[in-house]
Amino acid sequence: MITRWLHRTWLRLRGYHVPMSRETITVTHRPEGQTFEATVEGHRCVCDYRRQGDVLKMTHTFVHPALEGRGIAAQLVEPALAWARAEGLKVDPVCSYVRVYIKRHPQWEDLLV
Repeated sequence: MITRWLHRTWLRLRGYHVPMSRETITVTHRPEGQTFEATVEGHRCVCDYRRQGDVLKMTHTFVHPALEGRGIAAQLVEPALAWARAEGLKVDPVCSYVRVYIKRHPQWEDLLV
């Protein structure tokens, strides 16, 4: 596992595009906990937010280190952003991962505060 990660990192540093393997996970929105979550291989992964009026502050994304590099964080953030759009909310990406994700996926930039 670590060898594959090192190889992919080495390729990225040299400018090669390395597509992420992307498994499909089931993401559940838990509004009472203000989170989007998934359990992957027994590990709870989350994208937390705080709704403040018409603004969705996306505060924290966590994927267990054993699961990193598999596109899981993106699969948590995408439905959160889609939900914000459907609710007519603006997004304040407090979480650095969410901020970078939106920068790399300009179709979500219209949601920014």
